Amino acid sequence: MTSGGTIAVTPDNAVAVDRSAGVTAPAGFRAAGVIAGIKPAGTPDLTVVVNEGPHHAAAGVFTTNKVKAAPVLWSQQVLTAGKLKAVVLNSGGANACTGPEGFQDTHKTAEKLAEVLGVGAAEIGVCSTGLIGERLPMDKLLPGIDAAVKALGSEAEHGLAAATAVMTTDNVPKQAVLKHPDGWSIGGFAKGAGMCAPNMATMLSVITTDAVLDQPHLDHALRNAVGKTFNRLDVDGGTSTNDTVLLLSSGASGTTVTPEAFEAALTVLAADLVKQLQADAEGVTKHVSITVKGAATEAEAVAAAKIVAEDNLCKTAFFASDPNWGRIAMAVGNAPTAFDPQLLDITLNGAPICIAGGKGVDRSEADLSGLEIDVVIDLHAGPASATVLTTDLSHAYVEENSAYSS
Repeated sequence: MTSGGTIAVTPDNAVAVDRSAGVTAPAGFRAAGVIAGIKPAGTPDLTVVVNEGPHHAAAGVFTTNKVKAAPVLWSQQVLTAGKLKAVVLNSGGANACTGPEGFQDTHKTAEKLAEVLGVGAAEIGVCSTGLIGERLPMDKLLPGIDAAVKALGSEAEHGLAAATAVMTTDNVPKQAVLKHPDGWSIGGFAKGAGMCAPNMATMLSVITTDAVLDQPHLDHALRNAVGKTFNRLDVDGGTSTNDTVLLLSSGASGTTVTPEAFEAALTVLAADLVKQLQADAEGVTKHVSITVKGAATEAEAVAAAKIVAEDNLCKTAFFASDPNWGRIAMAVGNAPTAFDPQLLDITLNGAPICIAGGKGVDRSEADLSGLEIDVVIDLHAGPASATVLTTDLSHAYVEENSAYSS
């Protein structure tokens, strides 16, 4: 511990991520997830997370899609002040491509939660997820906020309920917490299973911390962590209209953490949430890790890895457990990445199946029959590397997405 109560996270005092809790694990937060009736199926569909302070610093990262949902526009606007006292999230409807009326619905949602909590609407973040192009049933959503506030709690079960109520095509809720023996922690949940190529994706995440950190450093840490984690997941190349990651700080631990230490811990937590998103992707039968090394720059390494992750021929080969390295070479050759094809190496699950741009060991040595597929592509063009996570393209993925809106 350094002077002024500031701590630095090191390998010696860092602890593992725990998935038994989420947004309510850090001090100063309450949450709830309830059934508001937004989803016809009658499953949980409304979440509220409240920051009880004493601090209310917040930051957010949002979709890069030009078509932004109304709650994204609202949350971007209110976060210009750098603080949030609460967030309300609904599943069962994206409130995207709904025009001025959709933005008014988002405004009414924020006003309702603000009224119930006794705060200002400009201190409320709003997130939505679900089918694009339909108005939200406000006659159900607004009373649902009353029910959610009544159900607020700080126990682990409340955090799990919050993580559950944001699910759409997800099969399981996704949450994690990282606690430190020095008395501060970070917790969060995420949802997302398809339309997932985060820059961001149809992916919502709320992360909470009781560490003391000023807003500019909070914002900087979030952007850096998202760049290394959420933006390195690519299920199907679809960047959604609603992607949002919100980070709220209560400061309730009273412990001031260095920006570097906080960013390191946040990145670990976010990476765990991303692994959970990958594991629950729509129709997933393979967890694929694509590492490009030997690139001239990290940006080029990411670009090359993502083009392999999004290539349908590669993804169907992964589904078939087929070590068809020619498809990978083809995809890398389409990337905006400089390299000499005669130096290209491709390794599948440890088998150097392509060496110097040609055939390496026999394909039979690359066993892809298990759940995990590790692809390593060496461009021999520089010192940079990057890893992107993806999944296969299965029958189940096609069936689920062909029936989504019905």
